[in-house]
Amino acid sequence: MPSTQFGRPVAVTTGSADPDAPLVVLLHGRGSDESSILSLVPHLPTGPTYAAVPAPIVEGGGFAWFANRGIGRPVAESLSETLTWFTAWLDSVAREGRPVVLVGFSGGAAFACGLVLSDPRRYAGAAILLGTLPFEAGVPVTAHGLDGTQIFVAQGDQDFVIPRDLLDRTWAYLHGESGAVVVSRREAGGHTITQETLAALGDWLVTLMDDPSEAPSE
Repeated sequence: MPSTQFGRPVAVTTGSADPDAPLVVLLHGRGSDESSILSLVPHLPTGPTYAAVPAPIVEGGGFAWFANRGIGRPVAESLSETLTWFTAWLDSVAREGRPVVLVGFSGGAAFACGLVLSDPRRYAGAAILLGTLPFEAGVPVTAHGLDGTQIFVAQGDQDFVIPRDLLDRTWAYLHGESGAVVVSRREAGGHTITQETLAALGDWLVTLMDDPSEAPSE
């Protein structure tokens, strides 16, 4: 199990310096680091503050958000520890009333799902890019668990990194019993964020920042 003595997150930020600007937190994939996910920022709208932090668990040449019991299947105790670690940092940089949006890729998407499922009212929305919900990992995946929450989800039909059963369960839950307000993209490709998905994500962020209650749904 990972140590509970994680260091304080070291965030890299770009975009608006206004402390009241919407905060978009970018969560990288497993075995990567914050620099990879920050490469999305030039393709996303201006206006928000963008922040990325390396996940707290060292893994290979990068970092991970939680210990795994299989690809896409977090160890519950590990996920609980890292959710607590991340939330403490977020509370220190985003005071009450500041909109916070999560954008997670792959393992970062599972972590984003863990955050928003644990406290949906804390977030203006979450983008789940080529990832799964953390099923059977101690966070509530229940009927109406995301009522009214703005969610963007993108998947690839040829994604062989995340187990297909987890991707299908994620898609079904978000579009069904979760109660979320969903914008979705399903493409023929694999475990890669395409330019088309980036453009759609940017449009979703623009609408969300303008008025969260008016974000488009599908």
